[in-house]
Amino acid sequence: MKYLHGKMEREAILYMEKAAKIALKSSCLRAKCGSVVVKDNEIIGEGYNSPPGDKPLERCIKDELPEDFISDRTCCIHAEDRAIRYALKNNPDQIIGSILYFVRLDKQRDIVKINNIKTGKPYCTWCSKTALDVGIVEFVLWYEEGICVYDTKEYNKLSFQYKP
Repeated sequence: MKYLHGKMEREAILYMEKAAKIALKSSCLRAKCGSVVVKDNEIIGEGYNSPPGDKPLERCIKDELPEDFISDRTCCIHAEDRAIRYALKNNPDQIIGSILYFVRLDKQRDIVKINNIKTGKPYCTWCSKTALDVGIVEFVLWYEEGICVYDTKEYNKLSFQYKP
């Protein structure tokens, strides 16, 4: 992993801000996430987290799952997954060697704070495996310390070590 500085950081911030705007489309009851896939300074995929078919839910299914439920514990399709699908559908010849940017917006009392688009540590094994499988080479997150770039293999390994 490495932190970006200077021109590279400024460019990454623009993609993070775009991902944050896309996140506002989310109908998830827990968090608003957004993602863009970039190749050669062009956005080739974008996505936000929401239930399948983008159908809003009245309550979060996650709250009703038993403690011993061992599959994916979310009722939403992840922003990264949607961005990858978009890229595969619309720009399949460009996805190999691309970069994925991901943000999670703060949400308190149903007010989204777009001015804080920092993200958590690598945790989603589904998205990291999918990114690896399609040839995405870097995963980019924004921490308090700055914009951090992970090689997708490293991101995948770290996501398997995550403990909430």
